[in-house]
Amino acid sequence: MAIKSRKHAPTRFNQHIGAALAVMLLPVAAQAADPAGQSVPASQQTLNEIKVVGSKENDFKAEKASSPKYTEELVNTPQTIVVIKKELIEQQGALTLTDALRNTPGVGTFFLGENGNTNTGDAVYMRGFDSSGSIYVDGVRDVGSISRDVFNIEQIDVLKGPAGTDSGRGSPTGSINLVSKTASMANTFNSLLTAGSGKQKRATADWNRILDSDTGTALRLNLMTQDSGNPARDEVTNKRWAFAPTVTFGIGKPTRITASYLHVDQNNVPDGGVPTIGLPGYSTPDVATTEQPVIRSFLNGAAKVDTKNFYGSTADYDKVKADMGTLRIDHDFSPNVQLQNTTRYGKTKQDYLLTAFMGSMVNLKTPVPTDPSTWTMARSLRTVKDQENTILTNQTVVSAQFDTGVLKHSVVAGAEFTSEKQTNYSYVPASLGTLPDANLYHPNPRDTVTGHNPVRSGAFTEGEVNTQSLYVFDTVKFGDKWIFNGGVRFDHFNTTYDAVTLQTAVAKDQVQKLPVGTPIPTHLTLNDTLANGKISAMYKPTPDSSVYALLATSKAPPGVNFALSTGANSAQNPNYDPQETTTKEIGTKWDFLKQKLSLSAAVYQTTVKNEVEQDPVISTIYYQTGKKRVEGIEIGVVGEIMHNWLVSAGYTRMNTKVESGKVVTASGINNLSYTPKQAFTSWTSYTLPFGLKIGGGARYVGEMLRGTDGAVGTPARVDAYWVFDAMATYTVNKNLDLQLNAYNLADKTYVAAINKSGFRYTPGQPRSFSLTANIKF
Repeated sequence: MAIKSRKHAPTRFNQHIGAALAVMLLPVAAQAADPAGQSVPASQQTLNEIKVVGSKENDFKAEKASSPKYTEELVNTPQTIVVIKKELIEQQGALTLTDALRNTPGVGTFFLGENGNTNTGDAVYMRGFDSSGSIYVDGVRDVGSISRDVFNIEQIDVLKGPAGTDSGRGSPTGSINLVSKTASMANTFNSLLTAGSGKQKRATADWNRILDSDTGTALRLNLMTQDSGNPARDEVTNKRWAFAPTVTFGIGKPTRITASYLHVDQNNVPDGGVPTIGLPGYSTPDVATTEQPVIRSFLNGAAKVDTKNFYGSTADYDKVKADMGTLRIDHDFSPNVQLQNTTRYGKTKQDYLLTAFMGSMVNLKTPVPTDPSTWTMARSLRTVKDQENTILTNQTVVSAQFDTGVLKHSVVAGAEFTSEKQTNYSYVPASLGTLPDANLYHPNPRDTVTGHNPVRSGAFTEGEVNTQSLYVFDTVKFGDKWIFNGGVRFDHFNTTYDAVTLQTAVAKDQVQKLPVGTPIPTHLTLNDTLANGKISAMYKPTPDSSVYALLATSKAPPGVNFALSTGANSAQNPNYDPQETTTKEIGTKWDFLKQKLSLSAAVYQTTVKNEVEQDPVISTIYYQTGKKRVEGIEIGVVGEIMHNWLVSAGYTRMNTKVESGKVVTASGINNLSYTPKQAFTSWTSYTLPFGLKIGGGARYVGEMLRGTDGAVGTPARVDAYWVFDAMATYTVNKNLDLQLNAYNLADKTYVAAINKSGFRYTPGQPRSFSLTANIKF
């Protein structure tokens, strides 16, 4: 039997109650031993096992990051790490990684893509830089530009600042690690059935079963299916299903073996956004016609389009198949020496086609039609992605705790061997078909597509990165007040890049004239060894608090996105040096209320150099003189304020600028693009005595500046916005909870993401609702 208690260990009260119940049940057990009711000698009596279990109350606060590279609790970890737990994700009704990341300030998918192309998947920006290539699952890089579902996720660790020593190449400002659900020694079943705005329909199941209690063997199976529209957009759909079985042998034993598999299948209709015409800051792009002044006068005063409008076609699709198999072995040589070995093979295939609409879009001629309902814009089926990503890795990490005199050491050493490959195929443009122009205010996604029969052209690119890594960290405790940490990592990588392009024209002065369509191969290689390190010092004013200073580095070589280039103006040219990042951070962390509530604050400075920049005088020459800097402060609070009252909140303020090189914003302001100067996020919930749980939160994203690619007239910035959400959960009985979520209560209209040219944007989610039945046994 189970007796529920609060978060921490079973209280004396619970222990006493359990003992009393055991005593009261002794006669019953004895009677059951002899059906005839005869007295049975004590030596022959068999008593049913009685277990007193203390169950944790749902909590937002994690004690540690999941990676074995972090040996200390968060309060003793000298770096900004935000842990987003499953309980918080479920309260908010979050379904994807992008949804969950709203719980950490200043992190999000603010960038829609370049020109006619649209980003796919989790295009995450963090502290001024794209972190999409630094997403990990259980410590292994997860390749592929897809949208990740959280149905099989226990928690999300957001590492802000330097990640080079922990993970190797990647974003200069951090990484994201998704922690998968694993089997446990309990027989449980949980299912979430959700319906809501935008024709949302979703079901998940989480089943855990003990297979053999003696050997510590258990199975866990997570299932998900979804077929939903989008409350903000017409035609856009999210249709996917997935399953994730996991079996663990040796739970509670010195040796534990976990085998897991994940399969995800998506068949979505992607979203290319809507025109920015009519938004604040919009004026029509310059048009090289004699009628330009007349055209501008009409368009500059034009109304906004309906944010639900879909400018794509019913021929658009985003099909994804992802498979990931993992084998993990954990072994405890002793209480002070542990080993973990992880082997994974993953493959992600994405087939994507999206209608693009042109930036100079509106077709107006003199005399200008005075009726806006007749205005049209050009479309083309040109955004294509036929991409395959694979990864094969083996990672070994050894942890050891020992003393040398008065110093207490926690040493972590590891080796990683990884092979990653990405292949992209091109298509014959004419085979994608053509579409008629779309009406600006009333587009028809069912317009007939002519000649749509996609055929690969024979052109492709293939990039492969093989990496061998060694690292070691040492956390040294000197007495009760001081903790020092140092670490170093070496990554030797070999990048190969093969591309086949097709000759499209023949120059008159070519010595050897090639017919149009002739394959032109390219083969480039790059080998190098990167060294990164970090060092920190921490002082503990009290056992539950710390003050620390950190210095760390990260490096990203050319070819980090599986591509190399001979172009002098490309950062992927193998002749260039790696991009180098240095981060300095000073912070403090405090646990209050018997470690139930955590407060953290940090100030940081990140400097990124060796960026490729064009010479301002000689336009054909490029140098690695670019330098960018991000300075900021981040404050967070998470945990239990009082019994039944939980909170998670964070605030950040960032000052960003280009120290040397070209300013990257369209406005000319010396800031980094797609980075809010200020951001705030919060969520709180309280459980009333009669079982009703109420909660809500507020998010603020400050003004952001878009990038520049020469486009003029389009909005150079995105306005700041507030969004308010709410939740109520009622426990019907021990097997059923009902949860109502309300999003964007004020029905705020805002820009969630904007593309580089500023011609297109993604509208934010309008006021919408979902109802979830939580069935549990």
